[in-house]
Amino acid sequence: MSRRLAVMALPTTAVFLAMSALPAMAQPTTPVPPPANPSAPPPSAPIGPQPLGHAIGDASTGLAVVRLLPNSTPTKAIIPGAEDKLPKQAAAEMGFGLATAQANSEAYLSYEKSIAQSAPGGFAFQGSSPQAPGSLAQTAPPNNAQPRTGGLNPPSSPLDTLVKAGLINGRVQAQWSDTLGPCVETISDASTELASLSALNAIPTLPGVTDLAGVFDAPNLDANADKAIIDGLKNLTGPLSTLGGVLAGQGSTSTDGKGSLVSLPNTLSARSVVKLVDIPGSKNKAVQSTSTLQVAALKLLAGTPFELSINVVSQPTLQVTSTGDKATSTVKYTAPVLEVVQGGKSLGKLDAANPKLDVPIGIPLPGAPAIPGADKLPIIGGLLGNGQGLQDALGKGLQKLDLGVLRLSVANLQQKGEDSTQPFKGYQLGATARMLDLQVLPTDALGLPNLPAALAQISLGEQVARAFAPTGGVICGTATQAPQQPPAPQPQGKATPQLAYTNAAYQSVPMFWAGTAMLLVGVVLVAALPRRPRVAQVEVKPEPKSD
Repeated sequence: MSRRLAVMALPTTAVFLAMSALPAMAQPTTPVPPPANPSAPPPSAPIGPQPLGHAIGDASTGLAVVRLLPNSTPTKAIIPGAEDKLPKQAAAEMGFGLATAQANSEAYLSYEKSIAQSAPGGFAFQGSSPQAPGSLAQTAPPNNAQPRTGGLNPPSSPLDTLVKAGLINGRVQAQWSDTLGPCVETISDASTELASLSALNAIPTLPGVTDLAGVFDAPNLDANADKAIIDGLKNLTGPLSTLGGVLAGQGSTSTDGKGSLVSLPNTLSARSVVKLVDIPGSKNKAVQSTSTLQVAALKLLAGTPFELSINVVSQPTLQVTSTGDKATSTVKYTAPVLEVVQGGKSLGKLDAANPKLDVPIGIPLPGAPAIPGADKLPIIGGLLGNGQGLQDALGKGLQKLDLGVLRLSVANLQQKGEDSTQPFKGYQLGATARMLDLQVLPTDALGLPNLPAALAQISLGEQVARAFAPTGGVICGTATQAPQQPPAPQPQGKATPQLAYTNAAYQSVPMFWAGTAMLLVGVVLVAALPRRPRVAQVEVKPEPKSD
């Protein structure tokens, strides 16, 4: 299972930490490796019954994602020139409570056809995502008749300033049929449940000191106004990184959400499901990916005089269905309805018709009538630091200056679909949504150098759903393939060259035996012929020479 977790962890983290871009179809978890030798024979065809159905889909749900300096870092790309065309990403991102379900009939590795994972969290720094530890995963095939469950209590870490979670429970189930492929009851199902969650005990992108003399310089204010703001910041209990002492600050060990910008004290859960559903009037199936959230309520600045309660009136659900045809494929989204309450008074509702609500953050300016307890904390929303209503104080002569804004927004639904021919011909459709976005935005009066458009962003309930079905829908059946004989292997290396045809090389053997036979014949002939008589030799002496 460790191998499977290693394969899954990085793609899953990347899914949640890159949801700001429009969805693109999921690719096989492990890419198909090219052959080492282009002339090598192709891989052998599968033997035995094979499923007819082709289906690709995934659903991803994140309970919380914290982004520091969003839209500030260029996106890395392996394609030359693509970095300038892609939207910028956050400098650092951290997600908690992640649930991912994935189905891919075209996966290269057999056990990656169905994957379900429940992860406690993931982290990315400038786009690089290390493996998420403590994940709970299940893959298929082989088919898993029973789900796998487990719990995790995250230990304390330096990242607790950004996100702190309580006990986490996960449930995963991945199914796949050897004969029918994706035609099972539910292909992939993953859920993650958190007992509690809190985020941002401090805002690291703001100064951690109270004296900003020589640093603060508002572009639209004169020197006297700048000095008045600097003096007002000195009177606050804490630095701007803690919103003037409202947040607990770095190193806080509180687990009840007090001192955090956002806290969810009650149980919350995320679930992602991929399955096949019926197509009206057809025997084939459609691919359906669903992301759901269950959140009762959440609080901003819990345990402080500025506490805001956000009640979730309706739960968000994102469902994407692909039939293989653009005309009948659908995206269904149930937008959340949130009610924002502070001090027993409703500040407004957030829904599809009213997707944004700004909560100002200001400071009281010196020289106004003194209001006991109002000069030690900032002014957030409609309340002072002593709990008094802002309108009453303004009527008594209080002056304030807004340095930032807490912007709440909902829905943010984005969708994209297109016809595709790879890895099969069909129609792919995807969508992303967020239950609640909380951004900390500076105003023009916050005269600090090099400030980005957003100081921090917390996304609660990030949802992604994508589906890809072949034209006409997914066929549920089995095809029997006859075994194929593998092609004859190609010769390896260079063939032994034929020797040159020469008399010495190829006629030496017959010449040897011919010579031997002629020698034997000669011996026989010599032995058979009669011997001639020997002739006596007469020595003739030469005559002496005369004078």
